[in-house]
Amino acid sequence: MPAIKLNNISKYVCKNINLEIFNKEFLVLLGPNGAGKSTLLNVIAGLIDYKGSVFFGNKCIDKLPASKRKIGYLFQDLYLFPHLNVFSNIAFSLKIERKTPGEIKFRVEELLQILRIENLLNRYPKELSGGEKQRVALARALALTPEVLLLDEPLSSLDLQSSKYLRRELKQLQKTLGVTTIYVTHNLMEAEEMADRIAIVEGGSIEQVGKVEEIFFFPENEKVSEFIGAPNILDCNSFRILGKGIAEVDCGGLSIIVPDEGNRVGKIAMLPRDIYIAELKPPGPDVNRFKGIITDINISNGIIRLKVKAGGNNLLAELPYHIFKRMSLGIGKEVFLILKLRNIKCL
Repeated sequence: MPAIKLNNISKYVCKNINLEIFNKEFLVLLGPNGAGKSTLLNVIAGLIDYKGSVFFGNKCIDKLPASKRKIGYLFQDLYLFPHLNVFSNIAFSLKIERKTPGEIKFRVEELLQILRIENLLNRYPKELSGGEKQRVALARALALTPEVLLLDEPLSSLDLQSSKYLRRELKQLQKTLGVTTIYVTHNLMEAEEMADRIAIVEGGSIEQVGKVEEIFFFPENEKVSEFIGAPNILDCNSFRILGKGIAEVDCGGLSIIVPDEGNRVGKIAMLPRDIYIAELKPPGPDVNRFKGIITDINISNGIIRLKVKAGGNNLLAELPYHIFKRMSLGIGKEVFLILKLRNIKCL
């Protein structure tokens, strides 16, 4: 499977994009709508003309037509043929390539087994659930054994539970197949769960490329920080393993319980939306619950951002405006904070 290099790619909003995708990597293009993510997929696939150069390995493929680039492409809208059953949808590209009936049957049955959809063989798209349609469309994209797999927000139409399940399944399948994969999304949670590396795309530019922890703990500029949610990053002065997968760190006088993954923790990060604010002391055990004083209040796009001083830390927390209106919050008021353990990231 090839590594991919984009050299000075320009098309539509994208201006002089340079990006390298490693061999067998799962790279996520993460950014808001209109940032240029899908344009980059279409450039790699050869579906649109462009300025610049695309390399698969050391080979420039600019003059290679889309049909010869050995790419599987799963579009956001899926485009399953409504008049064909599942078998025929998956077999479509194999028939175009004039594979023998025996070869087609073997490959389709193989994909049905890999994606665990053998029971759907004779059904039509209108008879499938959203998750089943996703699997069938993915099987069709994989039918010709592509060297590169392009996925354009394939889970955006699914409910939360189905999306979470298919993310795990898709990541495991990519590891098993070893296919170089580029996945487009605007959903940070999807990117976190699936990516080997994330490329933040904003306004047609690549703002940062790195592993999940690099993006969170070392955002290269304000655009990246704001897009991922302006995380609170705290230095840890001490670290103590408590057992059962948790540890205790001291950050500016706050004793915080964090996930323990076997490494000493030197920094933690929390998104503002993951800090719960209460006017009265919440019931329950005093785990990751602290008093703080509001030092600033900012309103932006229906979201309230509170700066809260807790211990030696200045934390940023977020509230929806409709919740803020029901509370009596003001600068100088004492509040209670809950830091959600499962959403604390460690470095």
